[in-house]
Amino acid sequence: MHLILTGATGMVGTTVLDAMLKTTDISKISILSRRPVQLAEDAKEPRVNVIIHKDFSSYNPEVLNKIQDADGCVWALGISQTQVNKEDYVTITKTYPLAFASAFQPGLQTANKPFNFVYVSGQGSTFKPGLFTPIFGKTKGETELALADIRKKNPLFQASTVRPGFVDWIEQDKKVTGYMPDMGVLKTGFGHLLHSVIGFAMRDNWSPTEPLGGFLTGLAMGKWSGELKGLQGGEGQVLEGGFPVVENKFMRRVMGLDR
Repeated sequence: MHLILTGATGMVGTTVLDAMLKTTDISKISILSRRPVQLAEDAKEPRVNVIIHKDFSSYNPEVLNKIQDADGCVWALGISQTQVNKEDYVTITKTYPLAFASAFQPGLQTANKPFNFVYVSGQGSTFKPGLFTPIFGKTKGETELALADIRKKNPLFQASTVRPGFVDWIEQDKKVTGYMPDMGVLKTGFGHLLHSVIGFAMRDNWSPTEPLGGFLTGLAMGKWSGELKGLQGGEGQVLEGGFPVVENKFMRRVMGLDR
């Protein structure tokens, strides 16, 4: 099985890459990245191919030829709305994944096989933004709806979205967290505090990185397809055309975090 990964140097992308490396059923991992990926280099895995790709708004034939036979993708490329201006946030969060989806369509029709595209969204994303909805909630909701429309038009593009809660790296293997972005003293201290509070008092909102990485990898491989069709209530919903909106509670259940 051949999977694609974006955002491999970020917190979520790092834990997804770790999960992919540990999954023997994955025969090839194509990483689209603007720069080298240290975890991939240190793994010295022949299954991994890092494709340096500077512009995620367009895809030339050379890049597409390297990934067109893939079976799935985890789109973990993203950034906090506090780190960039609104225009750049919309570009990274919405324009980039939709550009990939559009560029991938012709080859998908030729291959004539399902492709599992997993968009990493987040709790707070909404299809009905209000006056006080933050930029991330509105933009990610718009992106989800656009991906749902693409899936409706082309059922081979098996797009889905996952809305993690508080992404908690504290319990992740230190060999993996060493490849994640440096949180700094303040954020690390705050992360330890939230780990204690959310991990015990608000568990439905808790998304430990290691099981989250395994869950996203599994979705890209086509796991839990039957359960996804029946999403409802706190675990998510299914939009017209079969697009699953997966809430954190579903991830926690299937990964055994609520036993």
